[in-house]
Amino acid sequence: MSLDPNTAVVAPEDWRAYSGVLMRRSFAFILDYLIVLLLCIPAAIIVFFLGVLTLGLGFMLYPALFVIVALLYFGMTLGGPSQASPGMRAAGITMLRLDGRRMDFLTAMVHTVLFWVINSVLTPLILLAGLFTDRSRLVHDFLLGTVVARSS
Repeated sequence: MSLDPNTAVVAPEDWRAYSGVLMRRSFAFILDYLIVLLLCIPAAIIVFFLGVLTLGLGFMLYPALFVIVALLYFGMTLGGPSQASPGMRAAGITMLRLDGRRMDFLTAMVHTVLFWVINSVLTPLILLAGLFTDRSRLVHDFLLGTVVARSS
């Protein structure tokens, strides 16, 4: 679903738009993180050359490389015109804001960070929250006012 950047998109009220979203989100998560891992390969090569050019200072980026690549990946894809990462598009879902505004780069990055923080504390409960909430929303969706719905 390609969206016009100037058009506000309101989250649908129909329950069918949220049917099977948790399973689709799980599939999208796996696919997206495989893509992030693949993107870390060229990023590691760039950091290597940056480390050589900076006489070793650039090598200090290696411990944070996965986080940097993941934040840029999700910020650019969720905050982009389709409002979905490639994994989400493959799963047929998109992320929407409840206030009707478009997802932007910063909101997408904050969504990712909140997911990591909440997942590190409440690992088994992150998906369980979606089973008992309306629209299958997770905790970080509530905090940011977002919802994931089917794009078709």
